[in-house]
Amino acid sequence: MPETWYRVSEAAALVGVSDDTIRRWADSGRLDLVAGAGGRLVVAGGQLARLAREQADAARAAAPAAAHRDDSGATISERNRFTGVVTAIVRDAVMAQVDVQAGPFRVVSLISREAADELGLEIGSPVVASAKATNVSVTLGRLGEAGPTTTGTGTGTEDDR
Repeated sequence: MPETWYRVSEAAALVGVSDDTIRRWADSGRLDLVAGAGGRLVVAGGQLARLAREQADAARAAAPAAAHRDDSGATISERNRFTGVVTAIVRDAVMAQVDVQAGPFRVVSLISREAADELGLEIGSPVVASAKATNVSVTLGRLGEAGPTTTGTGTGTEDDR
């Protein structure tokens, strides 16, 4: 299967850093940028995945996930909890859609209207969204390109580098 390649801006968006950080990582040897189609600098998807794992491991090591017990005595990992603020609520007769902004992430929860009312949820309420799922759906994104060019280094522009 051919390698997927990402432009600097795409790689930065996927890892959650700035374009400049991707360039600094390349300058320090943490990843390789090569000339792709049209001379734009690209990074291999495998390298980006490795770097993303390293970043996540470093973040976990710096602040290990805490576990605590809920009211029923069940142990809950902080890894699946998102502290945030309610940004929107859509209520109908039976259900409520609650939008939560948790750092850079938007979490949408569908709960019963009764639960939303009992919690007194309103826009601006501080909340903790807990995710518990046995299935995660993954779809193929449209980012990435065919791969680096095999000849020349390209002209490059400020936007490319």
